[in-house]
Formats: sequence, structure tokens, C-alpha cells
Amino acid sequence: MSTVKQPHEKELFGQPVGLYILFLTEMWERFSYYGMRALLVLYMTTSAMGDDPRGAGLGWTSKEALALYGWYTMLVYVMSIPGGMIADKLLGQKRSVLLGAIILCLGHGVLIMTDTWAFYTGLGLVILGVGLLKPNISTMVGGLYKEGDIRRDKGFSIFYIGINLGSLLATMVIGLVVAKWGWHAGFGLAGIVMVLGLINYVYGQKYLKEVGNFVPSKNDENSISYGKLYSKLFSSPKQLVFTVVLLAASAFGWYKLGWGYGMLFLFLTAITALLMMIYKELETQVFKDRFLVLLLSFIMVIIFWGAFEQAGGLMNLYTETNTNRVLFGWEIPTVMFQSLNAGFIILFATGVAGFWANRKLKSKEASSLFKMALGIIIMGFGFLFMVFAAMEFEKSGTSSMLWLVLAYLFHTLGELCISPVALSFITKLAPVKYAALMMGVYFAATGLGNKVAGIVGESASDYGELTIFSGILIFTVLIGGLFILILKPLKRLTHGAEEKERDLKQEEAEGFELADN
Repeated sequence: MSTVKQPHEKELFGQPVGLYILFLTEMWERFSYYGMRALLVLYMTTSAMGDDPRGAGLGWTSKEALALYGWYTMLVYVMSIPGGMIADKLLGQKRSVLLGAIILCLGHGVLIMTDTWAFYTGLGLVILGVGLLKPNISTMVGGLYKEGDIRRDKGFSIFYIGINLGSLLATMVIGLVVAKWGWHAGFGLAGIVMVLGLINYVYGQKYLKEVGNFVPSKNDENSISYGKLYSKLFSSPKQLVFTVVLLAASAFGWYKLGWGYGMLFLFLTAITALLMMIYKELETQVFKDRFLVLLLSFIMVIIFWGAFEQAGGLMNLYTETNTNRVLFGWEIPTVMFQSLNAGFIILFATGVAGFWANRKLKSKEASSLFKMALGIIIMGFGFLFMVFAAMEFEKSGTSSMLWLVLAYLFHTLGELCISPVALSFITKLAPVKYAALMMGVYFAATGLGNKVAGIVGESASDYGELTIFSGILIFTVLIGGLFILILKPLKRLTHGAEEKERDLKQEEAEGFELADN
């Protein structure tokens, strides 16, 4: 019998080679996304007269720009739900990632053009591309490992580094490119690196032969039929009445706020109805309680990202117009401040993970819910430094970049307490049958947080930055504190999901100690 490994079985540094193919694909995709995110609001608010050295922008008001920013960053994540469904029902993860990468290349290519139609078309294509690529490439990473493979956690950590490395490179480089060659050169650079990601993915297919292939659903008890779940709504009076009320509210929102909000409310109604039916179909009260806690945790996700995503919107504009960016005689491009988040993640991720691991070993409070609530509070205190910045600006007409650095530091520490923890929390509490769907709902919650960020940022034109930063600080600290106050009843509803994990780790540690003796 031959012992020669097939390409998809080969390893590099103890990990499947396929991991590094997906690492590079995601890195370049995140480069293109975060590069776009950093430029978008600045480009929209730059004068259309062409008197800016970076070239003509769209000449929009900050309120108009932040409104579109909110819609764009929301839809990028909300599209993860249909993107995941398309992979499950039609294409498989592997082909969905390929199609998403191709659409992204087209979108960034269109954005190179200066016409208004090209701007909207390019953004639309980027939204579709990310929706197909992002949820499915993460699923493929998990598919590289067999059940029980101890390399899985480390593999995801390596993959997470790729995400932040792409963000760091984008925000460090793209601002310099725009300063020298203009806005559309920045959009073009994002497209070029996405082409690199596509080439890397196509080249690496031989290392991904057993991962992400389409598997037709079988008519067994573990298969999911969304149509059947929705049809059961008509025999569930309480859920049906609540859905009708939401539909009426959606129609009112359509009439009062326009078709965009109307479509959003209809989408949220459809997802809410589906989640209600899933809750009803769950077999035991333990599953129902855990599902409820998971949904409540998504409230923290929405609030966190609603505040955090001011980085690409209101804080980006504040950096451009109100901050003294001169360092040793050189004016730092605004976009480069976006690199602070990714840089701090790379610096502090291991330390934060080690801190929580030590607390758990000492039997101190280190539950996922506690981490997430504390993450909101820590991130909220980052806005205290933006309050100081706004106060300094009101006194002297400018503010120090040090306030921004400190704000981004606290925002990053908060992110490290909530973002990876929330992903892990889903795998612990979600029913196995619906784990993929709940991951999509998590991304949708992240997208809603992005939309909230846009709405909050828009209000700065009416109330001023000082008021908005102060309001975010107070609100996030209060919400985080509220979740800590109700931590005990929430943990009871998890029915020991994380305590069992801790006991297992303790048993493993005791086993190692016995082996050493």
C-alpha cells in the first residue's frame, strides 16, 4: 500500500497546506474590504470640484456619506445569510468562495471608473462577493480537520491572523497610494490584490480537494427545510400573530422611511419568524434555554459593532478634519490610523487570551457572557478619549492624535473580548443542526451593528461630536453593566455548557499530571 500523501493531505508547519491557501485568500480579500472601508467615507465627502490633491470626490455631506456607509457595511455582513444558504443548497462552499472572489474582482474593477453609476454598481458587486466568500471560507477552514483534531483551534488562530494582516497591510499602504495617485488608484489597488487572492485560491485547489464540496441534502431527520419551517408558522398562532405584527410594522416603515428600510424590515421579519419556529421545534427545554441566551447575546453583538464601527465612519471624518496628524514634520494620511486596530490585535491577542485562560484556571469568572459584557464596557471607555479629543478641539481648534491612539487601543481590547468569544459561544450553544444558520445570523447581527453605527454617526451633524462620543460612552457602559448584573440567571439558562468544558480541561490537566508522576 502506498504511503505517499495526496496534495490535500500534505502539511506545512504541522498544519494542512490548504490552511495557508485559505489564509492568503482571506488575507487579500480583507485587504480589499478594509481598504475600501477606510476610503469610502473620505471619498464621498471630498469636494467634487477636484481641488483636493487626491482628486475629485462625490462632494456629499457627512450625513449623506455616513448613511451610505451604514447601508454598505451592513449589507456586506447581512448577505452572509443568503451566501451560506446558496452554498448549502446549490454550490457548496468551495464554488461559492470562487464565485464570490470573481464578483469581488469585478466590483473593484468597476470602482476604478469615475462615473456615479460605476460607484454604486461596484459597491453592489462587492456586497454580493463578500456575502458569498466570507461565511463559506471560514466553514472550509473547519473542514480541513477531522473531528477531534487538536490542530483545529491553532488553525483558526492562524486564519484569524490572516484577516488582521490583510487589514493592517491595507490601511498602512492604501492611504499612501491615494495620497500620491488619487482615490481611484486606491480602489484599483484593492482590486489588484483581490485578483492575487483569486489566483492563489485557484492555484491551491489541489490542496482543497476534500473540502467544501457540494453535498446534496438527504431527506433525513438532520436535514433542514426552511420551507417546512415557514409552513408550520400557519399552525402556530402565537408566532403567526407576532409575524403579522412585524409585517405591518415593516409596511409602515416602508411608507415612512422609504423602500430601503422597508426591505430591511421585511428581511428581519423573515429571519425573526424563522428563529421563532426553530425555537418551537427544539426538542428539550435545555436546547430552548440555550437558544434564547444565544439570541440575547446577539444584542451585545449589535451594540458593540454599532459603537466600534464609528472607526470607519465618524472617527474617520474626525481624524481627517479635527486632528493634528503631523508627526516629525510629516502629515500622516487619515487612512493609516485605521491600521491601529489590526496592529493592536496582532500585538495583544495572545496576551488577552492568556489572561482569560489564567482566570479560568483560577476558577474566577471567565464565562463567554462575562467576557462579552466586559468587552462592551472596555470598548465604551475608548470613547472617553474621543470625548477628551472633542473637548480639546472645542478649546483650541485641533486635537492630539494621542487621543485616537488610546481610543483604538481600548476598542481593540474590547474587540478581543467579544469577537472571537462570540464565534466560540455560538458553537457551544447553537443546536448542531442549526449551527451554520446561527453563524449567519451572527454575521447579520454584526451587519445591523454597522447600520446602527451609520445612523449614530449621521446624528453628529445635528448634535456635534462631543455629544455623540459622550452618548456612546454612557450607553455602552450601562448596557455592559446591565448584562453583568443579570449574568447569573443568563448562565443558568446555558445549563452548564461552559462548566462542562472547564471540567473536561481540568480532567485533561489532571491526566497530564498523573502521567508526569
